[in-house]
Amino acid sequence: MLIAEIRSCFESGRVYYSGHARYEMEKEEFGEILEQEVYEAVLNGSELETYPSDSPYPSCLLYGSTKKGRPLHVVCAYSESEACAVVITAYEPDPAKWVESRRRKR
Repeated sequence: MLIAEIRSCFESGRVYYSGHARYEMEKEEFGEILEQEVYEAVLNGSELETYPSDSPYPSCLLYGSTKKGRPLHVVCAYSESEACAVVITAYEPDPAKWVESRRRKR
C-alpha cells in the first residue's frame, strides 16, 4: 500500500506538487484547495484506487476530508528514489460523478 509511504512523506514535509496539481487546486470549481487541506485529507484518508503501472511512479487515488469536513480526492505518487510524495492532482469529488465521494457512478 502506497498510502503509508505517502503519509510518511506528508508528515515529514517531503511533498512535491506538480504544476498540474497546483493549477487544478487553484481553479477547483467548488473553491480553491489549499495545501493544508490536502495534508489533512491525506493524513485521514483511505485508498480508493491504485495505479501500480503508472509512470514514472506508481500512484493511487486517496479520499479524505479536511478538518472542516470538505471531501477531497488526491492522486499521489511515491518516488522511492527521491523518498517523496508527488501530488499529481487534487479535487473535490463532484456528487454527479461519485456516490458519497467514494464510488464512481455508473
